[in-house]
Amino acid sequence: MPKISLIVPCYNEELTIDIFYQAVEKVFRDHADVFQDVTHEYRFIDDGSTDQTLTKLQQLQATDPETVHYLSFSRNFGKEAGLAAGLQVADGDYVAVMDVDLQDPPALLPEMFQILSDSQYDCVGTLRASRHGEPAIRSFFSRAFYSVINKISKIQIVPNARDYRLMTRQMVDAILELPEYNRFSKGIFSWVGFNTKYITFENTPRSAGKSHWSFWQLLNYSVEAIVDFSEVPLKVATFIGSFFAFMSVIGIIFIIIRKLIWGNSVGGWASLVCIILLVGGIQLFCLGIIGNYIGKIYLESKHRPQYIVKKQK
Repeated sequence: MPKISLIVPCYNEELTIDIFYQAVEKVFRDHADVFQDVTHEYRFIDDGSTDQTLTKLQQLQATDPETVHYLSFSRNFGKEAGLAAGLQVADGDYVAVMDVDLQDPPALLPEMFQILSDSQYDCVGTLRASRHGEPAIRSFFSRAFYSVINKISKIQIVPNARDYRLMTRQMVDAILELPEYNRFSKGIFSWVGFNTKYITFENTPRSAGKSHWSFWQLLNYSVEAIVDFSEVPLKVATFIGSFFAFMSVIGIIFIIIRKLIWGNSVGGWASLVCIILLVGGIQLFCLGIIGNYIGKIYLESKHRPQYIVKKQK
């Protein structure tokens, strides 16, 4: 019998776990005709929560031991580590990635499953039709991020795409072949290829609790994504350095000619200091770009595990 594995990362989500479980179970009951002869399982990933998330998962697993499974990290390793862990332990013929806060509507699962069953698609992803209810500044930077990364990266990431998707076993196995420590799942989903169909849904609020993603965390996550999937920032640093080196040569030639023709010394110490500060700042900026890439190489070279499991069932 085909099986659907649902990967559900959790971090301090004690208020949403039961709500999520009941909502998904209702979808499977109400669409028994679609999921006929299909089993499903939950793979909850507790990302080092500091509230009662693990306790809730243990209680839920005790009530439904055949379907509910959990894996708990020794500390918080981040959502990307949670997704990687879920993909590694999920053994279903179809694998779905979902958020536990119900911002990824479980009601889409029947349609997603039918598309994969009846067509040549390998993945069904989801898109938010709008960002209604989200802070304006976050929406602005989100649009800017997708615009930038799609212009400077060889892969194309669909704007407003969610991690919420249903994939075939073949696609999941391809993703598991990528061993990198630094991961950006949306980019990885696009990089491996495979035929993907996107369906849209209206943005929905969380079922309970509040988001754990701050603006600065999202901004840092965006920078990491650009570094992971584009070399253009390095090329920009090279171009800036080459440009200012060329301008300095022109300046030296101008000063020599001026001295030979007019014989007066060059004045303007204030402007000279400003130029030195400008060039110094640009140098530090370029070193920061290079340092970011070197830092990624450093982390990869350590070959540390992406996560450490404390409890599993």
